[in-house]
Amino acid sequence: MRENIQIRSGEQVFRLAAVLVVIALGLLLRRFGYAADLPFIIVNYGASALWGAMVYLLVTLFVASSRPAILAVIAMAIAISVELFRLYHTPWLDAFRLTTAGALLLGRIFSLWNMLAYAIGIAAACAFDPARRRR
Repeated sequence: MRENIQIRSGEQVFRLAAVLVVIALGLLLRRFGYAADLPFIIVNYGASALWGAMVYLLVTLFVASSRPAILAVIAMAIAISVELFRLYHTPWLDAFRLTTAGALLLGRIFSLWNMLAYAIGIAAACAFDPARRRR
């Protein structure tokens, strides 16, 4: 039992560190991607893939006892819900979306391509999940 707790806490530390790294990479990509002459596809959809990976990693932090495939489905449901939420408009919500935090958390424009990028990011995060590799 003690060994199982140590393995899980080690996984959680890895996941928390991964969340922080993914957030940093996403912010760097959004901030400096165009200045580094990276193509639009890399900057825009790369950041969306990183956002999807972040959602997966956050889900694993809160629901660590489930199988990675189930966690990936939960993360994808959250990502799709957030994307669909972009279709809902109110003045206060649109004002929040114009802020940096609102743009990063909720986004501004609905895009089916973002859902594909989220799926790619979630699949990549799931593939590198230490719980998945242990099984």
